[in-house]
Amino acid sequence: MITFTSVFVILFFIFVLQGIWLFIAELAGKDLDFFTILKFLSFYAPTIVPLVLPLSVLLASIMTFGSFAENYEFAAMKSSGISLQRAMKMLTITIGILAIVSFFFANNVIPDAQYKFINLRKTIVQQKPAMAIAEGQFNTIGTSNIKVDKKSGDNGEFLEGVTMHVKNNNMGLGANTIIKAKRGILTSEDDSNYLQLELYDGFYYEDIHPKDYKERKRLPFAKSSFEKYVINIDLTKLNQAEIDDGNVTSEKMLTVPELKITLDSLQKNYNKDIISYADNIVLRNDNIFRKSNPITAITPIKPNTESEHKKDLLTIFTITERNQILETAKSNAASTEFSIQSNKLDLENKSKNINNHWLAIHEKFVIAYSCLLMFFIGAPLGAIIRKGGLGLPIVFAVLIFITFHFINTFGRKVAQQDEIPPFLGAWMASILMTPFAIMLTYRATNDIGIMINFDWITDPFKKIFNKITQNNDDNN
Repeated sequence: MITFTSVFVILFFIFVLQGIWLFIAELAGKDLDFFTILKFLSFYAPTIVPLVLPLSVLLASIMTFGSFAENYEFAAMKSSGISLQRAMKMLTITIGILAIVSFFFANNVIPDAQYKFINLRKTIVQQKPAMAIAEGQFNTIGTSNIKVDKKSGDNGEFLEGVTMHVKNNNMGLGANTIIKAKRGILTSEDDSNYLQLELYDGFYYEDIHPKDYKERKRLPFAKSSFEKYVINIDLTKLNQAEIDDGNVTSEKMLTVPELKITLDSLQKNYNKDIISYADNIVLRNDNIFRKSNPITAITPIKPNTESEHKKDLLTIFTITERNQILETAKSNAASTEFSIQSNKLDLENKSKNINNHWLAIHEKFVIAYSCLLMFFIGAPLGAIIRKGGLGLPIVFAVLIFITFHFINTFGRKVAQQDEIPPFLGAWMASILMTPFAIMLTYRATNDIGIMINFDWITDPFKKIFNKITQNNDDNN
């Protein structure tokens, strides 16, 4: 227990330092008091427990059982009739209790911490609007970059020497804008999700990209001056840092019962949208055909012979009518294709949202199972390698955990793209590592070790080499 606690505290401290580095842009130079920074980190800290806990179990297990084996304590136990299973019995029960606790922690503490973490960031920005902007450097806010030479006022709301670069995109034609102002004021309201930036005495430059390629070579631009210019900034887009290889999303703030309720609603809406999109396309095509003059108002030419019945349907119309029918069909097909592509993109986004909610449910159980899995990998591995301390056990622990984390991240990303079921994406690493844990436990219990025979690979090359050597000797 002492080893596990020590390892957990050390790893937890390391990951917290990583979090400080991750949010350094939001904390440094923002005139925040120590208590606010402490709250900021304490609300972030629970989110790193799913990473620290399994790694701590793995490393502590390898170190403890490696130390036992190195000091021949297992040999003494076996000579006294105590098997490895019996030696692991109480620790297995303890790790099982830890797994249950970790599930409730992931289901109750982490969602609440995420909620408070997001609200604290929003509150800090509202109370200190200038937190969004640091002096002397460009700060990314949505599609804009803003830089100020100097800030003043109690909360740094008065700005001097403001420069903004705004990048827009409209159907592939970009319009880059530069705004320069002598001074500005940042204001916000407690109930508002927006910051208001008021700029005074400045100029507005905009690069224009016309549709005509020849006109683009002339590099046209627009310029204007202003006495006052007001910009609204969405707080939800301010310095959104990434946590756990993904943006902080709402499903991470929900418990399992809340996720199930939300999933039920999302799935029902998704099914309704599929039916609605299909019905709209059918009705749209039906209305187009009903309103189509070439089909409803044209009197077909009556075929004179039986062979004319076998000709193309368009042959019964005149050339003018054929062109009109073809143009209508072409327009209808293009419109339908555009509608289908738009609806497909919307459905894909909703499907990804549903997958993210399923992943959030499974990950709460994966955290608990990963504690058991890492114990049944670390304990027998330590007994096999017979090395304690911080040397070789750390190497094995890091390699195993990096493999586990990589597979877990890969499965999650693939499941988010709806290429595999969310269940498989969330449990992929556990499914692949479980046979490894079973193999190690079996070998440690039967004192087999982990030596793997590669003779089936090297034997064919040895035979070829021996034949070549023998032929050379015969020739000589």
